[in-house]
Formats: sequence, C-alpha cells, structure tokens
Amino acid sequence: MLQSNLLQTDGTRLPFGAQAQSDQIDSGGIGDLIKFGMSFLRRQYLMIAVTAVLATATSLLYLRLTPPTYTAQVQVLLGNTRAQFIQQQSLLAEPAFDLSQIETQLQLLKSRATAVAVINKLKLTEDTQFNESGPSLLSVWQRFRAWVSSQPKNRQSDSQGQPSEAAIDAFLDRLSANRVGYSNVIEISFSWSNPRQAAEIVNAVANAYVADQLDAKFEANRKATSWLQERLRDLGEQALSAQRAVDAYKAQNNIVSSDGKSIGDQQITALNARLAAVRAQTSEARARLTRYEDLLSADPAKPSSIDNLDAIGTDATNSQIITVLRQQYLELARREAELSARVGRDHLAVINIRNRMREFRTSLFEEVKRLAGISRSEFEFAKQRQQEIEKQLAEAVSQSRSTNSAELTIKDLESRAKGLRSLYETFLQRYVGSTQQETFPISETRVIFPATPPQTKSKPKTKLVLAFGIIGGLVLGIALAFIRDVMDRVFRTSSQIEAALELPCLSLVPLLRAPTKSTGRSQQADGDVQQRTLSTVPAVHRTVVGMPLSRFAEAIRSIKLAIDHNPAKISNQVIGITSALPNEGKTTIAASLAQLIGHSGKRAIIVDCDLRNPSLTANLAPKAIAGLIEVANGNRTLEETIWRDPETNLAFLPVVRRGPLIHTSEILCAETISKLFDRLRASYDYVIVDLPPLTPLVDVRASAPLVDCFVLVVEWGRTKIDVVQHALHTAPNIHDSLIGTVLNKTDIKAMARYDTYRSDYYDDSHYVRYGLSSS
Repeated sequence: MLQSNLLQTDGTRLPFGAQAQSDQIDSGGIGDLIKFGMSFLRRQYLMIAVTAVLATATSLLYLRLTPPTYTAQVQVLLGNTRAQFIQQQSLLAEPAFDLSQIETQLQLLKSRATAVAVINKLKLTEDTQFNESGPSLLSVWQRFRAWVSSQPKNRQSDSQGQPSEAAIDAFLDRLSANRVGYSNVIEISFSWSNPRQAAEIVNAVANAYVADQLDAKFEANRKATSWLQERLRDLGEQALSAQRAVDAYKAQNNIVSSDGKSIGDQQITALNARLAAVRAQTSEARARLTRYEDLLSADPAKPSSIDNLDAIGTDATNSQIITVLRQQYLELARREAELSARVGRDHLAVINIRNRMREFRTSLFEEVKRLAGISRSEFEFAKQRQQEIEKQLAEAVSQSRSTNSAELTIKDLESRAKGLRSLYETFLQRYVGSTQQETFPISETRVIFPATPPQTKSKPKTKLVLAFGIIGGLVLGIALAFIRDVMDRVFRTSSQIEAALELPCLSLVPLLRAPTKSTGRSQQADGDVQQRTLSTVPAVHRTVVGMPLSRFAEAIRSIKLAIDHNPAKISNQVIGITSALPNEGKTTIAASLAQLIGHSGKRAIIVDCDLRNPSLTANLAPKAIAGLIEVANGNRTLEETIWRDPETNLAFLPVVRRGPLIHTSEILCAETISKLFDRLRASYDYVIVDLPPLTPLVDVRASAPLVDCFVLVVEWGRTKIDVVQHALHTAPNIHDSLIGTVLNKTDIKAMARYDTYRSDYYDDSHYVRYGLSSS
C-alpha cells in the first residue's frame, strides 16, 4: 500500500533528494571516504577517547599491580645421542640430530626428573619465596582437573624428602627450553622474581642436563661393551667352523683352482673375449662389403654413378689407382664444361671428351670390383673364424655343465667363511673402541656460556603493555563507536528522510534555546468578546515575530513556501501539522507557522484539533471556557470562541476539555465539524490545524477529509526511522496528502558531523552575510 502510494507522487516529491543521493553515490572516491572518516570521528570522538583512556588506565593498573619477573638464559650445545660404535656402522651419512631427537631433548630438559634434581640440589623447598610464589594459570588448571577427576595429587613432601607436586608444577611453569633457529643449540630460560636466583637455577638445570647426558652415555657404552664381548665369542667360533668346512670339502672332492677360479671358468672367459673380437671384425667386413655392392649396383654409363665413391671408406682414399683415375676424370669434366659453354654440347670435341669420361668411369668401376672381391674374401674368412670360436665355446660350456655341483657348494662354503671372518674383524674393532671409551666417557653436550643475573625485567613489558592498551583502546573505541553509529536508527539528515520515507524535507528547524516565559499583556475576562486576546503566548511561539532574521524564522518561511508552491493539489488552504510520536514539536511548528502567516498580513487561524491533549490551548489560552467542541455542538458561535493576537492579527480556535473524551475520532468526522471548516475556509486565507500524533491515536486519519495537505514533523536525533515508516504505512490516506516533512529541533552545529556532503551549508557565516542570525 505504501509503495503504491509513493509511486504516484515520485515525479513531484523527490527532484532534489534523489538527485543529491545519486550525486553522492556517483562521486564516491577517496575524498568522500576521507570526509566520512572525519565526520565519523567528530561524531564519536568522545567514546573513542573515553575507551582509549580506560584501556590505558587498565594497562597502567596492570603494570602497577603485577610484580616484575626476571628471566635468566643459558645456551647448551647438543651432542649426538647415538653411541659412536652404532654411528660408524651406518651405510649412509645421517645428520647428528633430526627434529624428533631435538624435541626429545627439549622434553628431557623440561621433565619432572630434571626439576626434582635441581630442586633437591638447590634446596628450593626450603626457600620461603619459592613456596609462597603464586601458582600460574597452568598449575591452577592442573589442580582443577585433578580435583574434578577425584585423583588429587599429593601436595606434601613424602617421607623421603621429595618435593611436592605443587612445587614441581610451579618450577616447570617457570622453566622453558627452545631450539635456537635451525642449529643444535638449545636455549634454557627460567623466570623468577630474584635475578640472581634465576641465573643460579637455570645454570643448575643446564648442569643437571649435561650430567644426565654423561651418565646415559656411560651406561650405554657399558651395555654395548658387554653385548659386543658375547657377540665376538660367537662370531669367532662360527668363522673357525666355516673355514674348516671349506678345507674338508676341497680335500674330499679334489677341487683345484687357479687364482680362486676353476680351469673351466677361465677357458670360457677367454673364449668369450675372442668371440667378441671376431664378431666385431665380421660386422666390419660385412658393412664394407655392403657399401661396395651398393656402389656397383649403379649404371657406369651415368655420370652420377661415381658420386658416392667416397661411401666405400678408406679403401677409396688409399687406392692410388682410384685417386689417379678420379683426378683425370675431374679434369675431363672441367674441360667438357668449358667447351660446352663456348661451342655447345653437341660439338665433336665435347662429345669426344664425354666418351673419354665414360671410359674413365668404366675403369673406376673395374677397380671398385677388384676391391669388392678382396672385401668379400675378408668377410668369408672372418665369418669362418667366428663359427669356429662359437663351436669351441659351445663345447666348453657343455663340458662345464657336465660337471657336478661340487664347485657351487665350495663357493657357498667359502663365501660364508669369508663373511664371518669380516664380521668378526669389524666387531673386534668396535669392541676395542668401546672398551677404551668406557674407561674415559666424554659427553659432547656442553654449556656454551653460563647464565648471568639479568639486568632488566622480562615481564611485564612496560612499552608493549602500554602500546597494547593504547592501540587496543583505540581499536575497541572505534569498534564501539562504529556499532553505536550503526545502531543510531534515528533521523539526522534530510537525505535520510528522503531515502527512508521518499518524501522531501521541507525545512531543517533549529533547536530553540530561548527562554520559554510568556509574553504579552494581562488577559481580559472571557465574557467580553471584543477583548479575547492572546496575551500569554510563549516566547518560543513568538520567535518568528521577535527574531525575524533568525535561522528559525527562515526555516518556518521555507515551510510556508513549500505549502504555497505544492503542485500536488490546487488548494492548500487547510494545513494539518502532525508527527509520528508526541513531544516532537509539532505544536511549536504549527504556532510558529500561523504567527508567520499572520504577521505577513494574511488572514490566518490556527485550530487546536488535539482533543485529548490540547497543549496549544494550554499555552495560548489556558483560561478559555469554550472552543471547537462547543461550536460543533451549537452551544457557542464561532465568533464567541475565537481568540486573537493583537500583534499579528492571528485567530485561534481552542479546545476546552471538560472531561474525558473517548470518541474523539467520531467528533472530528461529524458533519458539524465539516461545516465549521467550510466556514473557516470562507473566512480565512490559511487554516493551520494542530493535530495529534499518528502513532498513539487514529484522530489524524479521521481528520483527513477536513485537511488539504499535511506536514509531518520529525524530531532530530530522537525519532526512530522504523517508527515513522510504520506510522505512515498504517495511515495511507495521510501519506497521500503529505507535502513533505520537517526535521525539527535540529542541532545545526552537529549537522556538519552527520551530513558530510553539505557540511558548508550549515555554516552561520552564510546567514550573517545577509543580516540573519542563528537562533
């Protein structure tokens, strides 16, 4: 309903608002973003500043209450955890440490065994400061888990003098160990309130770790030596038994070998070498013979037949006959070319030369045939040699296969005996080295440099805490300010009104801070009709007359101008002033508009139609005894109830409440009220009607037939957008007659912080230049 009603008046209501909104969207850029940010800071700077101050104060309080903590550090160089005799047997080069091994060393450093050793060595359980140190969050959480699981730890020292679990947890909470980069160096840190004691404890932790590594290495060497001794005894016996078995088998099977190989194997190896050489010679002879045959397959009568003469290889270059014949042939070819160029190809001399060239080609081919015959003979000889050697090799292989499996057995026995001897010698070397290392164990893990008492505290970090407090406070303040800005669902600018209500904003009426005392002469008795004058008009209603050059008066003139030039209706004689909620200033706008029209010389009357709350009557004519209801009932005439302002000649028709009015909407719909307004139209140029608000009552909708056009008053910074939209949605007949809205009680100085695109518009200097002043 609301959308369909708005579409009917889009062409006349939003020429400026839509254009301004489009300009703002199209002109978006870095400048607009900066303007928006500056306006946001101007609007919410107080919240941002307060939040930042509170966060900074919290940081200072934390620094004040938190005791200082000093962290002592010592670096330890790790040694290889593998025993040396095991590393030497590795076939591949392995790094001294991998990630899992370094992580294992870190866990050993932070183990409970290390903590117990250091606590007992330094007698920390007897230190009052150590026992009274407050538990960390981790220890509190561990205690809570133990309590929940009904398995509480024993927090008292046992009969053997071991430290309690609480003391161990507190010690481990202050101890940390980390790898330095990708090196084999571990940095151990211990935090304590006493810098000297922190250095002493961290050095004790490092020494305890080095001592533990030395003990572990000594124990590993001792166990390895014992195992090697037993293993050597077994290997010696096995190697001796294997060698005896080899000798016995050779003697039993009468096996003779030369250089460790049998005679048959040596013969087969020699024949294989000779066969490979003969096969190479045969392949070479076959290739050479093939080239000769390819050359001889050409026609000697053709000159191109000798082009591939070089393909036969070195035989052509080494043959003096072929070389001489080729030289003579090439000389004849040169002469033939020269004579052909001079006398032509068919000359007798040229023909003779060609015949001689043919004879030379024939001679060359004869020589090639002779060489081909020699090559064929060499090929046949090489082939025959190859067949003979292959026959000998086949006989040798056949003879080797015919032998029994004695040689295979002896090879297996010799291989086993040799392996056992090699293993025995290797283990013997390891055993000697392990025995020497056990007598003098050395740990490669060492302390690089002992820790010294730290000069500065490590926690809390003053600069970091203050920076976090200030920056965090600013970020939190900006976030809260942004949430507050987003949740500010009230009307602040004319653009908001035009975008949310699709109605033009007729005027921005500034907030009046003038005194509210009444002005005028003493009021006369109501019995004298001629002397019913408005003598108690509030100062706020007199502003348009008392301060005609103020911004407030100019804003009221803007409303009158919009009424006079409204193209929606032919007549705008009866103007209804209403609002969505009470106390938005609609009565002030109605009274000021009526005062302005009356002061301009027009015949104007203002009618109080707020029957349930006649605030206009209470301000202008509080002692009135008759008004609109009495005239509608016929108890009084119109002339007997109208009050007049002698200064502006403004007429006023009040409403007198003599009891609770229930059916006020029926009163406004009555035929007598309609006739009364017809009389007012005939007697006055403007009829200003002060109506009740839209949301609580339905009286405004009931008065729609009486009014030509409506003006909606919206309070700046207070009226919710959703409330006004809902009020207009429930009163579509009022919305059709609305000529626009008035943003009342506007804080002009604050407008520049909300309406960034038109911030210069609200500068008072523009008004001062034309003799105007602010309100």
